[in-house]
Amino acid sequence: MSKGIESIFKPYLQPKKAYEGGKGIPPSKDKKIYKLSSNENPLGQSPKATEALLKAAQNVHIYPDQTDIRLREALVKDFDHQLDADQFICGNSGSEIIDMILRAFINEGDEVIFSNPCFLPYSVFSRWYGAVQVDIPLLEPDYTLDLGGILNAIGPKTKIVFLTSPNNPTGTYIPRSVLDDFFHRIPNNILVVFDEVYRHFADASDYVTALPYVQKGLNIIGINSFSKTYGLAGQRIGYGYTTEKIAKYLRQIHKPFLLPLTSLEAGIGALEDRDFIQKTVETVHEGRKFLSEAFDQLGIVYWPSQANFFLIDPPLPEFEFTEILMEQGIMVRPVSQFGAPGKVRITIGDQEANEALVNALQKIKPQG
Repeated sequence: MSKGIESIFKPYLQPKKAYEGGKGIPPSKDKKIYKLSSNENPLGQSPKATEALLKAAQNVHIYPDQTDIRLREALVKDFDHQLDADQFICGNSGSEIIDMILRAFINEGDEVIFSNPCFLPYSVFSRWYGAVQVDIPLLEPDYTLDLGGILNAIGPKTKIVFLTSPNNPTGTYIPRSVLDDFFHRIPNNILVVFDEVYRHFADASDYVTALPYVQKGLNIIGINSFSKTYGLAGQRIGYGYTTEKIAKYLRQIHKPFLLPLTSLEAGIGALEDRDFIQKTVETVHEGRKFLSEAFDQLGIVYWPSQANFFLIDPPLPEFEFTEILMEQGIMVRPVSQFGAPGKVRITIGDQEANEALVNALQKIKPQG
């Protein structure tokens, strides 16, 4: 008897728990629902992006640009000409950039290192290519990076180290001194994937992006998204920047016509909307201050955040807590799936949403 089709299935693609994105807003006629579960922009989307998108929508019967060069040129301007267009690579979301990197660099049996709690696609996507996953957890209680643990874990099969700053779901960041030390000690054949999609919200004096390390020619790729600051989560646009050598290599697997016309134009429009970006950042900073003070008054355990969300240790079991808030019209995100069992992530909203959250929390009675 011949073997079934299962005989040619890749063993590392056998069904496992997949990444589950945040839920959409359920229909409700009785009350307003505040979605504080997916780290979306509290102000909506950039007006200039909307204008560009609507204009492009009149021409979706034709193919978009074959390459991403116009968006890359817009990014050069956004980065104040500190990088060249050949150092950028664009895709359908920051997640796709991560997927492209893994496809380009990982063979079955290669190792990738990440640090839980972290963005789940690092492990889910790397499994698609047969990678061996090495988890060096963040150090509790402050969720700081275990620099020594990562360096000790690097072996002959290690290809990629994932770092995130600010980190999802903890909101913590990696100080510049730690990164400087890291790059002094890491072997020069290791690629560092530096996820900085929340970089606009970071205001710590020692926060740093991948930019200065790219400018030094180090093996690092900064990952960014248009889903947060620019309010274009529904358009799925992301990009990475790195050395010209690495970008040129990655571009070998960049599909033609990859970016939809509406996404391409919306992304270019969003980069020009400096006023919207500034207003978004100010709204998040004000909300971060308001909620941290409210959490202190309510006795809610939380971690100081450099992002547009907070990780909290809820006063009730995470799913019970989530359901109680949902009954009051507040959507939040349990993050056991991200490697933080029992914790909940709460997006910073506009002032109305933040006040609704605080009012809901005041009605919850802690255990004990």
